[in-house]
Amino acid sequence: MVRIRLRKVGSKNQASFRIVTADREHPRDGRFIEEVGHYNPRTHPATIMVDEPKVYGWLKDGAQPSESVAKLFKVTGTLDRYARFKTGEAAETLAAEADAAARTRNTATSTTASSAQRKDRPNKKKQKKAE
Repeated sequence: MVRIRLRKVGSKNQASFRIVTADREHPRDGRFIEEVGHYNPRTHPATIMVDEPKVYGWLKDGAQPSESVAKLFKVTGTLDRYARFKTGEAAETLAAEADAAARTRNTATSTTASSAQRKDRPNKKKQKKAE
């Protein structure tokens, strides 16, 4: 059975994920069939890119999304568009709609550590010069 699931990439404490199709029995970071997107939870808001025509093909062929991927697909609207695809709507129009949604969703990305925490830290050199 083929599953659509997350594959962990990146170093320790800086993980990002690839959305891949893989056989159910292969390990999390092991062999996979095809990459269909990526997910970076470290940016604010999280960056989610999905190649929807590929996902539609795999779902049509019987691939099952994992729980975490199903949540990501719900956030991006992929599952709703797939339901419309099954009723007969053209895949090209759905893909164009998905691209427009991805552009609005992934506009202002900054890493959580860089933007929020750096502004709050005091600068030691400036404090010494002020004294």
